[in-house]
Amino acid sequence: MAHPDSLAAAARRDRVLLLAALVGLCVLAWAYMIRMAAGTTHGHSCHGMAEPVVRPWGSVEILMAFSMWVAMMAAMMLPIVTPWLLVLSGQKRENGPGGTSLGTVGYFMLGYAAVWTGYSVAAALGQWALVAAALLSPELAATSPVLGGVLFLAAGVYQWTPWRDACMAHCRSPLGYFMTSWRKGRQGALTMGVRHGLYCVGCCWALMALSFVFGIMNLLWMAGITAFLLVEKITSWGPRFGRAAGVILAGYGMWMLA
Repeated sequence: MAHPDSLAAAARRDRVLLLAALVGLCVLAWAYMIRMAAGTTHGHSCHGMAEPVVRPWGSVEILMAFSMWVAMMAAMMLPIVTPWLLVLSGQKRENGPGGTSLGTVGYFMLGYAAVWTGYSVAAALGQWALVAAALLSPELAATSPVLGGVLFLAAGVYQWTPWRDACMAHCRSPLGYFMTSWRKGRQGALTMGVRHGLYCVGCCWALMALSFVFGIMNLLWMAGITAFLLVEKITSWGPRFGRAAGVILAGYGMWMLA
């Protein structure tokens, strides 16, 4: 049996390595988004992304839209999933003190990322459809108040649905989830990651869709929604905060439609 001090040291080492990797990935994702946003702001395409409103999209534009959404999801969701990864690392050390916890964390993250990659595919296709309908500006923001109103109203109403409540309840308790639903091995970690990713998308998809209103490359909106979700998930008054935000969003959507 390993000495408790050595287990604690190994857990600290895993934690430091994990945090360093997550910070590095987050910095890369934000740097990519900043570069893309700079190209849009100056009225020219960074890999063709600011031009879709004036010419039909081809495979290159679709691929770049997808890569942009993947980077956006990474930039926004890595800070939110970090507490889950840290708890998972600790739980792996307790359940199997031999070896490292980073492999388990990696497979969990792979499953989680796969779900958000699927969301990015759907978002890129939605962007393609809006471009084809001439409903996006060169800054990649909605040009139709009706579209904006519908998205705001949908996001506000969704904040009050039992489906979102169920997803949010899951996303507020990483320790409880891992203690009651632990699955062994790589396949188990992958499955837990996919399941958590589905719950996470269930919490966030409607709010993420508001990117079409504020501008897909709007970095201030990206930072704001990331902070909003963190507050909603980790604070005791998060549920009330989320419902209050739902009222505001729905009210603003009705005002836009009116």
